[in-house]
Amino acid sequence: MNKKLVVLAGGVAAAAIAGYATAAGNWVEISERGNQICIRSNSIPNHATGQFPNRGNPHTIRPQNINVCVTASPTKGSRARGTGPGAIGIALNGVLIRPGTADYWDPTSPRGHSRNRSSGWNLEGMGSAKMLGMDSANAHVDNRGTYHYHGAPIRAVRTQGGTQVGWAADGFEIHYVGSRAKSGYRLKKGTRPSGPGGRYDGRYVEDWVFVGGAGKLDQCNGGTLNGQYVYFATDTFPFYPRCFWGRPSRSFRGL
Repeated sequence: MNKKLVVLAGGVAAAAIAGYATAAGNWVEISERGNQICIRSNSIPNHATGQFPNRGNPHTIRPQNINVCVTASPTKGSRARGTGPGAIGIALNGVLIRPGTADYWDPTSPRGHSRNRSSGWNLEGMGSAKMLGMDSANAHVDNRGTYHYHGAPIRAVRTQGGTQVGWAADGFEIHYVGSRAKSGYRLKKGTRPSGPGGRYDGRYVEDWVFVGGAGKLDQCNGGTLNGQYVYFATDTFPFYPRCFWGRPSRSFRGL
């Protein structure tokens, strides 16, 4: 049996209408299909965006046809899985969440970075936000016109209410609770031994190291909220989970 759902106060309330639109053109529908939660959207946000194209981002926002499903009963495994540069989840407003980038330090490129991975220094989205043309919602646009988040979408949190901002591809909820959730990562000390050189300043993923500790989130940016394991969107690296404890849905492939 299929049921349309509505997202309320950080949770899912069954058997109510969830499709909605705004003047900005946002449309999203969240439904329950058996043991899955499915999200269809045009990936247009329900809040104002920055100006695109801009100096750091040459692309124009265009409506997309997003159709993904996640398990409603995620299981936490014993080994974390990597995520890659694609979408790791989707926000309640139907906008994709992609904290990673496919760009690497490349001194031969006019921009200083390219898709050539040989340097091993992966550009960190939020650490290079100005260079990549991020707006105040911590988002920008890809070459297909897909608007997507790299950091916590504060505007979306404020318009939706509650603490849940979306779902990860493996079905675990993603929540934003501000400074109450503390990342287990910290900047490395000293200077980079190769590649771009200079002090570790967060511009590259490799500038960060997981140290964990009491009261800190785990390596996938997860922890317990109201007795339930969830991932968190944080104001500092890694901003979103960069690994999964569950099995990610295949519906996110290529997004």
